[in-house]
Amino acid sequence: MNTLYWLITITDRHSTDAFLALYEEHGITVSLRTVGAGTAVRETLSTLGLEQTEKAVLFAMITTETWPGLQKDLRRKMRIDVPGTGIAFIIPVSSIGGKRALQFLTEHQTFALKEESTLKDTRYELLLVIANQGHTGSIMDAARAAGAGGGTVIHAKGTGMEGAAHFMGVDLVNEKELVLIVSRTTLKNQIMQAIMQGAGPKAGAIVFSLPVTDTAGLRLLDEE
Repeated sequence: MNTLYWLITITDRHSTDAFLALYEEHGITVSLRTVGAGTAVRETLSTLGLEQTEKAVLFAMITTETWPGLQKDLRRKMRIDVPGTGIAFIIPVSSIGGKRALQFLTEHQTFALKEESTLKDTRYELLLVIANQGHTGSIMDAARAAGAGGGTVIHAKGTGMEGAAHFMGVDLVNEKELVLIVSRTTLKNQIMQAIMQGAGPKAGAIVFSLPVTDTAGLRLLDEE
């Protein structure tokens, strides 16, 4: 079965353009990028041959068919196995809200999946909303009305906005907000639908979910 994954790449900021070019060769749309910093102690950095520099974090959607070839080129062309170059890993995606969003995220990759189809049997889901900056309020209002609790917002910069505008039919800006919401699996579909309907067209929201295999700190939610 052709599965959909969320590809996360962490590398030195100076290597960002090279990774973006490689992903473009493989037809992969990097939908979001942000910056970060390592947290390793000096001894660990020395052992791994790393320097404490700013990191680039890239997010993209990828399919089972695309991953083997990309993985090979990450090792062969980017030499990602060399300490200090970076890491890339994939997480299975449970569903995506809206067929246009699915088409955009997998534009040059072979993939057929109905929106909001369940791929994993888990008790909780992590909902991720990528939206234009300044629309977190309407997104969270819609999510809470459908049964969601709180959320976490990460500021980032979008890439490939021209392609996104073509599929989504709205004007999208580079400044993005990534909203993370943990919900019960039974509430996932209604929360995703509420966000898509209630966020408003100017938000340009893309919603998808990831299976949460285990949790800590949700005892009160478990007892309800």
